[in-house]
Order: sequence, then C-alpha cells, then structure tokens
Amino acid sequence: MVVGVQKSIGISRSRITMATTEFWLNDQLVSTDAPQGLLVLDYLRRHEHLVGTKEGCKEGDCGACAILIGRLDGDGVRYEPVTSCLVPLGEMQGRHVVTIEGINLEGLSPVQQAVVDFGGTQCGYCTPGFIVSMTWYLMAEQGEPTLEGMQRAISGNLCRCTGYASINRASESLVDKFGESGPWADIWAADDRVSALVDAEMLPAYFTEMPERLRQIEAPELEHDGDITDFFVAGGTDIYVQQGERIPGASVKMLNHLPLMRGVRREKGEFRVGALTTFEEFRADEGIQGLIPRIDDFMFLIASLHIRNRATLGGNIVNASPIGDMTNMLLALGTRLVLSDGEAEREVAMKDFFLDYKVLDRRPAELITEIVFPEGTDATRINFEKLSKRKALDIATVCSGFRCEASADGVIEEVGISMGGVAPTPLYLEETCEFLVGRTIDCDTVREATKIAMGEASPISDVRGSADYKRLLVRQFLIAHFTECYPERVRFAELAS
Repeated sequence: MVVGVQKSIGISRSRITMATTEFWLNDQLVSTDAPQGLLVLDYLRRHEHLVGTKEGCKEGDCGACAILIGRLDGDGVRYEPVTSCLVPLGEMQGRHVVTIEGINLEGLSPVQQAVVDFGGTQCGYCTPGFIVSMTWYLMAEQGEPTLEGMQRAISGNLCRCTGYASINRASESLVDKFGESGPWADIWAADDRVSALVDAEMLPAYFTEMPERLRQIEAPELEHDGDITDFFVAGGTDIYVQQGERIPGASVKMLNHLPLMRGVRREKGEFRVGALTTFEEFRADEGIQGLIPRIDDFMFLIASLHIRNRATLGGNIVNASPIGDMTNMLLALGTRLVLSDGEAEREVAMKDFFLDYKVLDRRPAELITEIVFPEGTDATRINFEKLSKRKALDIATVCSGFRCEASADGVIEEVGISMGGVAPTPLYLEETCEFLVGRTIDCDTVREATKIAMGEASPISDVRGSADYKRLLVRQFLIAHFTECYPERVRFAELAS
C-alpha cells in the first residue's frame, strides 16, 4: 500500500540515496545498480535468471512468485514469505532473499520429497511457491505443528490444476513427522530451528552463516533532501498492482526504511500503532491479541500471510477503498489518525477522514504517522464480518467492524460500527451508534438498529452484488455482530425471520 503523496514531503524530509542495493541472494552476495523500484520478481528472472520463481498473476494473489525475505532480528535472522511481484528491489538492502533455488539440497528436501510422494504437483507451475511457503512453516512456525497452521501458511498459494487434496496430504505428512510423536519432533522443539534443520541436512548449510553475513552489510542511509519524489512505497500491495509498470523508471522513496513509523505500543490507555506496521505485525502483537481475541480468524478473511507480511495499516487507510478490510476494522475502534508534514502534526478522527470517494482530509504534504485507538476494558467486545465470493484472498462484497462496551445489565455505554462496500467511503454508522448508546441489548433494540443502519447505507449495484443485496447484508452483519458478541442476550433465530 502507499502511504503519502506524490510530491516532496517531510518525515525529516529524508530520501534514501543508495545508488546500489546490496543483499544476499541465496548463498551469493549481490550488489546491483538496477532501479530501486524494480520488482524483485523481475530482477530475479531477468537479471539473475533465477526462473524457478514464477510470474503468475503479478497481483499477489497466486503465490507462484513466493520467496523468503530474511532480516536481522536480535542474534538471528527472521524470515517472512512474500510475493516477489509486489516487493521493490531497493527494499532488499541488507536483507537475505531466498528463492526456490536457495533451498535446494543435493537430494530432495523433506518438503520436496513429500510433494513428490503424494503427487502434489501437476503442471508444476505453482509448485516452487508452495514449497517455499511450506519450507517457511517448518523454519519459523511457533507452537505445535498442525495441518491448519500449514494450510494457513500456504493460503496465499493457488494451484490452478486444483491439486489441493494431494498438497494437503503432503502437508499432513510433514506435520505428522515434525509433531510430538514424529521422528523429527526434536528438530521442531529445538531453540534454533533453522540450525537444527541444517544439522539434519534439511536446509542448506549457508543459512547458519547468514546472521553474521547480514551484519557486514550497511543499513540504508537516510539523508536530508528535499528533491521531488514520484512515488512513496510502503508495502506496495496496491500501487504495484495499479502502477507497477511506471515505478521502475521513477524516483521512489522506500518508506519501510523509517523504523519510527513501525510497531505497536501502549500509552495512557491507548494503542499507538505506527502507520508502517504490517497487517501481520498488528495481528501478532500480544496487546492486540488481548483486545481482539479472534484477530487470527479475522485476518484469515482479510489476506494471505504473504500479503499480510507486506501490507501496511497506513497504506490501507490512505488507499481509501470503501471496502478496505483493515480500514473498516480500525474505523469501528474509535480510531484517531496522527498526520504530519515533517514540521507540524495534527489529529483527525478516522470517521471524519474520508470526505468522498478517494477524497481525504489530508493536506498535500502530510503522511499518516500513527493510528491511535483505546485499549478497551474487560467489557469491550469486538467483531468483524466479511462476505466475498471466496472465503479468503478475495475482495469483499460487504465487510463490517464492530466494537461495543456494555454494563453488566446489558446497557450499551459505547459502540462503534463500520460498513464497507455500501457507500462511496468506508462508512461509520453514526446514527445507528447514537441510537444504540444507552439502550439495553435485546432483540427489539437490534431489530430497530438494523432499520436505521440500512437507511444510512447507500450501496450501488456492481459485479459483487446488487444494491438491495448489499443493504440486506448491512442488516445481517449487524445481527451477526450482536449474536456473536452477546449470544446470551440476542438469539439469531429470533432476528433472522
């Protein structure tokens, strides 16, 4: 996603001035003067001739181009699976890029062998991406190995031959072998899993040398400069889909090299989240897990792991799509946005930020720097609903966020409700929320609230559904929020009729 605008701005008015990008590509140190805005996928295939990384949709949906990106994290290297069709080359400075070629051994790896044994490859085009994602799961997953966990790791990989049954059998065999009673259980339990996999000859030996190798590469240097910048790129998950052909020849600023705009912290009863925080970093934060207990389930509906490792909260907001999933979740939380032009700073309530379709209350030189919302209390209930043609990796027909705090006797004290896909902007249901405050949660209250909510919506008919259908979803989602969060007070059967 893109945070910011296409002109010179400020967070310290800095510009990445590296003429050369230096990183480790598998077991080789690379130093290249290729354009920083060039996609990693294109660099791998055209410059390095590593064609195991496939070009498929080039929109981040199919996972055929999946790679691993490693960066220093304490004493080790933290790897993340991403789709290389959405990642700019300049951001690889000081990183370790792992392609399918980089995990090859003299023989087949355990993942490759499992795919062969269970017939998990047909035309073979998607196979490298699947193997990269499955290998990451064995390298990095926390907790016990499970089939569900492996399936979520490969949720961003599509098999167009529909060979999922075989791939699932291969996944299950790996989970069994690394599980508590499996022959490789000690590898899974090792404190340093990567080293254990190397010792077992399941990963190439060079992986254990990578922490020291990366320490020898300089971090990107930021210098004072006011030159015009054509594109500001954060996660890249939208701008490379929309304008990917223009970026390699343009002046590009990699916002992800600004660490102060990243991370989740708690301060004075609020969460303060850097705008460059990725969806996955947000999901994994312990405080967010406490505030939103079902965040893992919600994130599975929003994007694949590969996209969550790249997409940023600020980018999703500034993109201003009426059906932005994360935007609508945050909108319901009573969120404020901190904007800065590098000299002055101001706050805007998120519900007032969207003025019209793709029109924002943001001045020309401003960036979103922080996203702020209350920590919540023991009484806070949060829910997210989404309907799309596919369960995962699909654009919503309608999505909705919900936050409510009620007293012990069921009286609503605070509430926030958003609806995406039913207006020109992400819609905060102001009238519905005003009606609900002070009322007792019961079927009569919810029934009346649905009428107000349907009146606030102004959907249009499009390829994802008719206006009438979307308005009906507003009603159904509001019912779903209350039955999910307050099942002891609201029965779906009484409201669905």
